[in-house]
Amino acid sequence: MNTSTLKINPSNTVQFNNNVDYCVGTGRLGLALTEEYLKELAFVQEMIGFSYIRGHGLFSDDVSIYHEYEEDGETKVEYNYTYIDRIFDSYLKLGIRPYLELGFMPGQLASGTQTIFYWKGNTTPPKDYKKWTDMVIALLAHLKDRYGEEVVTWPIEVWNEPNLPGFWYKADMEEYFKLFKETFLAIKAYDQRFKVGGPAICGVKDAEWTKAFLEFCKRENICPDRITRHHYCVEFPERIGHYDYSKLEDQEMRFGNLKSTRDIVDSFQEFKGLPIHLTEFSTSYTPKGVIHDTNINAAYLARQLSRLGDVNEAYSYWTFGDVFEEQGVPESLFHGGFGMVAAGNIPKPTFWTFYFYKQLKLFSETCVHRDDNSVIVKRADGYAGILWNIDGEDEERKIEFELDGGYTLITKTVDEITCNPLKLWHDLGEPAYPNASEVELIRSAAWPQVASEVVGGSKQAADGASASVNIKVKKNGVVFFTLTKRKSTPDRGYDYEKVISFH
Repeated sequence: MNTSTLKINPSNTVQFNNNVDYCVGTGRLGLALTEEYLKELAFVQEMIGFSYIRGHGLFSDDVSIYHEYEEDGETKVEYNYTYIDRIFDSYLKLGIRPYLELGFMPGQLASGTQTIFYWKGNTTPPKDYKKWTDMVIALLAHLKDRYGEEVVTWPIEVWNEPNLPGFWYKADMEEYFKLFKETFLAIKAYDQRFKVGGPAICGVKDAEWTKAFLEFCKRENICPDRITRHHYCVEFPERIGHYDYSKLEDQEMRFGNLKSTRDIVDSFQEFKGLPIHLTEFSTSYTPKGVIHDTNINAAYLARQLSRLGDVNEAYSYWTFGDVFEEQGVPESLFHGGFGMVAAGNIPKPTFWTFYFYKQLKLFSETCVHRDDNSVIVKRADGYAGILWNIDGEDEERKIEFELDGGYTLITKTVDEITCNPLKLWHDLGEPAYPNASEVELIRSAAWPQVASEVVGGSKQAADGASASVNIKVKKNGVVFFTLTKRKSTPDRGYDYEKVISFH
């Protein structure tokens, strides 16, 4: 076991932008009409609480907003908001707001028949741009009428991954720029308070697309409110049966790629400092990427979350839950789904990484230490931190603090021994459709191990002196700790040491 020592300077200040709870991704919006989806989202909101949710299919046919009909020899348009109202009502009831991704194309408005995914989202440009922008503005007007002026604060993104030919016909750059311009200008003419971003690119030719997009905006005298892009961290996967096996990419390379986007944006005087939103990020980019269910996913993302805020204002994990159908209905409980929560509200190890970062944000925004394996913050009554170990040997971290009295150390450990529902499911024989008792058993193995200890004061150090805590971080482990001032209030005659030694 490796051992390392870290001495914390309480007066140190380290820049750390923790925006973990800003937004989370979802499968297509139509899935929000299902019971399991809403149960998973309710659990995520109760435990973590994201501000916004972003998903595909706002204008796809299953949500059924756009309709053309013939009357007196004339083609007319009408809108139906029955489903989208039901979906957004459910979101707001759970304390989350839509991040409005404008797409895909309604079949009757599409210029072609190309579709993507099991649910056949149309990915061709509109046959009539005026009808497209009319539809967009009509929806925004309807939402403002239903939900009030708060709707102008809901972020808007024009389309999804137009640099990939599956998501935008022939990955036609100029056609996407036209879509963005027409949409942007129409929204701003309606209500300039709406914030509109793009180009929502992913991977392929990302630098070329970002630069060309900004050059186009400069020529057209358009200033997007933010730049949006995606961020995935695996090499091209190997498909075996239903499943995708991928090798993780070097984290420094991935951070460098994010910085390159920041540099491109800042190279334009007109757009320097423009916010960047990662409207999707994860490790694997496939909904059958087996790494999503593992502890290594949790540890890898712990480091990602410690640095994503360095050059990005916001970042949205793809996705909150496993109710997801891009490549069809999932065949098994653990199937490599994007979600941080599996069916039956079974939290995967990755869920706890996000939960820990949210707790860190609630605890304090004053960071005193950050490195490749930890982030530690402080407030008046103590410290909190997250430690992780990405695929290395088991480690013992010795952390030295200056303490003024007695403190309580609480650790919550997620690793392959203490919190590994995937292993229990495997040991049970990998039941594709576990019964209620099996689900409950698997879920019982999906929670962190909690431990406590008294540190400092009469136990370890005199007032004002230093004290150390020793925290084990196993391979692919993530540990959250709090170190807070201890106030002892024993009842008359109660002696804990006597109690535990009594026999």
